[in-house]
Amino acid sequence: MNSQSARCLILACGNTLREDDGVGPWLAAWASERFQADDGVKVIASQQWTPELAYEIAQAKSVIFIDCAMNGSPGVVRSIGVEPGGETPGLATHHLEASQLLSLSKELYGAIPRRSLLLTIGAGSLELREGFSEAVQPALPEACAQLEAAVLRMLADSCGQRA
Repeated sequence: MNSQSARCLILACGNTLREDDGVGPWLAAWASERFQADDGVKVIASQQWTPELAYEIAQAKSVIFIDCAMNGSPGVVRSIGVEPGGETPGLATHHLEASQLLSLSKELYGAIPRRSLLLTIGAGSLELREGFSEAVQPALPEACAQLEAAVLRMLADSCGQRA
């Protein structure tokens, strides 16, 4: 990725040592390989979404947040739009939700991406081990397909201006 702003920023979070919580980093690695030839796609994976990511978000034309869902049915893949919202706690906070990161980006940098999406897979297990539960393993191809389609849509739509 060159110094230009990302046309599509992918922000994944999760812990690969907590079974299904590792879907974010796994999908980020998949996306990095799938879109390695497109310098308009930037992928960042971390254990948590932190306030420092607000700058990356402010520079992007679109963003896809990826995480496991602890309140969703195990193995169910969902994509929903994300808007700025929620309280933006003090900058000492270590973990933020997608909507809070958007709010922080707008508050600090006066900009948010034109399109923001949250892609989740419902967690079946958060046990202390690597790999995925029986509920999540069969959902990975669908998650990859949804992620690929979303990135391609956002790249095609990236000619517009940021909010």
